[in-house]
Amino acid sequence: MLIYPNIDPVALDLGMVKVHWYGLMYLLGFAGVYFLGQYRAKAAYSPIKPDAIEDLVYYGALGVILGGRFGYILFYNFALFLDNPLILFKIWEGGMSFHGGMLGVFGAMWFFAKKQDCTLLQLTDILAPLVPIGLGLGRIGNFINAELWGRVTDASWGMVFPNAGALPRHPSQLYEAFLEGLVLFIIMWLYTQKQRPTMAATGLVLFFYGGFRFFVEFFRLPDAHIGYLALDWVTMGQILSVPMIIVGALLFYLAHRTAIKK
Repeated sequence: MLIYPNIDPVALDLGMVKVHWYGLMYLLGFAGVYFLGQYRAKAAYSPIKPDAIEDLVYYGALGVILGGRFGYILFYNFALFLDNPLILFKIWEGGMSFHGGMLGVFGAMWFFAKKQDCTLLQLTDILAPLVPIGLGLGRIGNFINAELWGRVTDASWGMVFPNAGALPRHPSQLYEAFLEGLVLFIIMWLYTQKQRPTMAATGLVLFFYGGFRFFVEFFRLPDAHIGYLALDWVTMGQILSVPMIIVGALLFYLAHRTAIKK
């Protein structure tokens, strides 16, 4: 059994202003997208140029924050929102949804693609290998905050989290950081080292993220106010991941079938 290292979620206390590790993870994620995006945009087949990456990160950040918050309220806390609509703006209390953030990013990238005179899928193909950077860092932020812990386990690497009782639990945040962050980044970076058919990279990142998230949900404890939705194991995260797996597989298949016909 492991003991949670009890990391202070506040990285820097400036008195009136407190800088949280979770917020720093977001900043590091955006910085990673910016610098690696510059590299990706230099490819001959890129629909955008490196000087457009700064604006792209700005649009993407808006999509992540607004979509993530709206998604969390819609998918995980809609009943509370109906009682108190102001919780939508209380971002400092926590509550962000990846699936909502993904929809927000797609919306922002659709608008940005129109400005760049390219298609949405051409743009998301360039961004696909950068997505795991933010995912992995976000899960590390969850671990530092000691939130979204896993189910009770007797595994030797089970961890006792503060405010989660005395029983060891799966450190599911670290599972997600490893699979959705490191492993997914390696897969996507290697796959996109040469030009691929349009929408193939987008399909692949959707498929693998959905699959990894669906798998980790077996170890992650669902939100207490939602619980299991069916069969004592189906979670909201799994339900939201299934469409990603299906759409991702379909995009990948159609991309390569179209390329073969051409």
